[in-house]
Amino acid sequence: MPGDQRFRRHEMTSKNTICLWYEGGAVDAANFYAQTFPDSAVGAVLRAPGDYPDGKQGDVLTVEFTVAGIPCIGLNGGPHFKHSEAFSFQIATDDQLETDRLWNAVVGNGGQESACGWCKDRWGLSWQITPRALTTALSGPDRAAAKRVFDAMMSMKKIDIAAIEAARLGQNLSSS
Repeated sequence: MPGDQRFRRHEMTSKNTICLWYEGGAVDAANFYAQTFPDSAVGAVLRAPGDYPDGKQGDVLTVEFTVAGIPCIGLNGGPHFKHSEAFSFQIATDDQLETDRLWNAVVGNGGQESACGWCKDRWGLSWQITPRALTTALSGPDRAAAKRVFDAMMSMKKIDIAAIEAARLGQNLSSS
């Protein structure tokens, strides 16, 4: 039955699932991701059947969730391990409006800006909010244009698609 917790768990289980360690707050993170990113949802919540080093019986141990179609499990494992830039979600955006919305959601919810389209959420997880226009311009056949785009990107925090396009065309954005 669709409302049955066992069915939802079976539905969310994948052969390969990303496990993300949280000091606590895995459910809050999962809810934020589900509200922010398209094709995202929160699934089953597993409460600890007994005490464990960083929690008590009945505390949320794991939460299943999907971020942009990628199955994940959030584990409330305690303060022993921290997220780093060695792992990030790269979210492809279609326009500046979507780029701004996602960037502002992550940064505006206790996160922080980084460089070249990277930011961190309030739980320390890294995100790359990457417009498709940037990826297309960097991978195009005109290597001189790709270099100009790369140089423009290196000076940005949140990616500005108009500035990327101007760099691709060899234009100075302030004079266009």
